[in-house]
Amino acid sequence: MFIASKLIALLTQPLLWVVMLLIGSLVVRRRPAVSRRLVGVGLVLLLVLGWQPLPNWLIHQLESQYPEIPPGVNLSNYVGVIVLGGATEPGYLAQAHSQPLLNDAAERMTAPMGLLRVNPTLRVLYTGGEGALWGVGPSEAARAQVFFENQGLPREQVQYEANSRNTFENARLTAQLPNVDIAQPWLLVTSAWHMPRSMATFTKAGWNVTAYPVDFRTGPSTPWTEYSLASGIRNWQLVLHEHIGSLAYRMTGRM
Repeated sequence: MFIASKLIALLTQPLLWVVMLLIGSLVVRRRPAVSRRLVGVGLVLLLVLGWQPLPNWLIHQLESQYPEIPPGVNLSNYVGVIVLGGATEPGYLAQAHSQPLLNDAAERMTAPMGLLRVNPTLRVLYTGGEGALWGVGPSEAARAQVFFENQGLPREQVQYEANSRNTFENARLTAQLPNVDIAQPWLLVTSAWHMPRSMATFTKAGWNVTAYPVDFRTGPSTPWTEYSLASGIRNWQLVLHEHIGSLAYRMTGRM
């Protein structure tokens, strides 16, 4: 299932669609009209991918499903915080450096630190092994430990789950950590666009969780003039990945 999910994830890369159209144009080069049509469709698709309002609107539909909790709120009625992996750079980069390396989902790591300053009694469960198909270097949990200890978080306040490879395994394997009671109230921290699938998966696994969304990528609207191939392609890949992942989880009964 894990390998299949990685192969399916290739379909969420819009540039791959453009490449396949161009390859198709070469395959049918003996039919110039069809070849030109495929090239034209590929170029139009490439241009459309850079227009940001549509993918941003789709992402906002995911991000707006759970309310944002403002910093400074007293959340001492919760037993702890579950932090999903995905905010650190790959292991092959981490093993070459001594400093913690965070990516564009860094709020998954930084937001809990602010939360703990206001609610210092909360426990932290970090869950993340290696999500790459052929990952090398330290696990996500090991990379997160470098960050948390660098920030001064007491080692005894954090438990790490280092074997999960996806959201389903996050929920299942974290429940097996010592002295973890999934019936107690927990805060679930992950990117806002990933929260709907995460909440459904953890709830299905029996967790008593409340969403604490972070890493927002959109607002209520995007100016119609916003255009960027880099950002547009990234956002299309993000939203397609999330919707295809949710569909796969529903079909397999994981959420």
